Amino acid sequence: MISTPPRTRPGRRRGRRLGYPAAAAVFAIGMAGTTLPTPLYGLYREELGFSELMVTVVFATYAVGVIATLLLAGNHSDAVGRRPVLLCALGFAAASAVCFLLEGGLPLLFAGRLLSGFSAGLLSGAGTVTVLELAAPEQKSHAAFAATAANMGGLGCGPLLAGLLAEYAPLPLTLPFLTHLALVAVAGVLVLLLPETVRDPHRRAPLRPQGLYVPAPIRGVFVPSALAAFAGFALLGLFTAVAPSFVSQTLGVTNLAVSGLVVFSVFLSSTVGQSLTGRLPPRTALPLGCLVLVVGLLFVGASLWVKALPLFVAGAVFGGLGQGTAFRAALTAVGEVAPAAHRAATVSSFFVVAYTGISLPVVGVGALTMWLGLQRAGLAFTACVTLLVAATVLRLVRRPAAAAAPGP
Repeated sequence: MISTPPRTRPGRRRGRRLGYPAAAAVFAIGMAGTTLPTPLYGLYREELGFSELMVTVVFATYAVGVIATLLLAGNHSDAVGRRPVLLCALGFAAASAVCFLLEGGLPLLFAGRLLSGFSAGLLSGAGTVTVLELAAPEQKSHAAFAATAANMGGLGCGPLLAGLLAEYAPLPLTLPFLTHLALVAVAGVLVLLLPETVRDPHRRAPLRPQGLYVPAPIRGVFVPSALAAFAGFALLGLFTAVAPSFVSQTLGVTNLAVSGLVVFSVFLSSTVGQSLTGRLPPRTALPLGCLVLVVGLLFVGASLWVKALPLFVAGAVFGGLGQGTAFRAALTAVGEVAPAAHRAATVSSFFVVAYTGISLPVVGVGALTMWLGLQRAGLAFTACVTLLVAATVLRLVRRPAAAAAPGP
């Protein structure tokens, strides 16, 4: 039996005016928790004695949780409403922080990262759609930026917060997660104050997994957009999982705050790139972002070759700018052509491809370190992702219409 497509309601004018910035703040707080452990992996490695490969596997567990959630419940907020899904996501974020606070070995690290993935998986679809739906028609452009900026900005603030607290405050493996628990509590209050945008939600609606769902008419837009997101998120995965190891072991900088700042710079640059993208149509911004991403990858490779921190930071800045430009253009194109009744499911499918990019290549880097060492593994990674981005640009040049969302 075919269920009735969910209807959305715009909410009161006051709810619209105050709602979408608050929803973006909730989105950012939730995403910050997913990258909070990034500068702390070195401390865990020293304490527990595991390898660089295990670091990447622990990190990839997060991506497994994200992808599983998107596949199983990516469209669930269309049925039960946005607010219950957002509260559930914050609950998973809090449970993840508790796992890290109780950490006594690898099992709780894996559990914490898996729960964090569940949280991000729910937030990626429901959080994005909530921000968009709470905006008035004249605010749609600002809301689209707020959604993507909350995603990337939250991911960047996690390592910065943890790095600063771990380096300059006591209890480096405790205080960052206590701080995030307090922020999650604030986010929970904000969710309770948000208006519900799904009309007549079915609170007890069963999960209806539909896997990777992309309506056939929009696949010409979806495929190149998803490829660009995959490549950009692969770079983000490198910085989120392995960059602190590059900074300390290859570049010789052991300050955790510096590691957090380097990771923050790639996400900050991504946010800047997204802010600039609104001035360009997707068919222009998407290939342009890919080209800037290539420049960033070349800087990263050069930094590892000559062991220079300034080049690595330049790679973070240019790579983030390119990723942010391409990501917002891709998400905008997909969001504009997605049918209203399947918008959350389509956006979730987009994020499935993106989070596959943030996990598989990074685990490959961890595996390669066992045979090639950290430096050569990083060089191999940059070469492979550069080829992928170049292939995406060629596709966009040959079929430029694929990068543009058609009109209503």
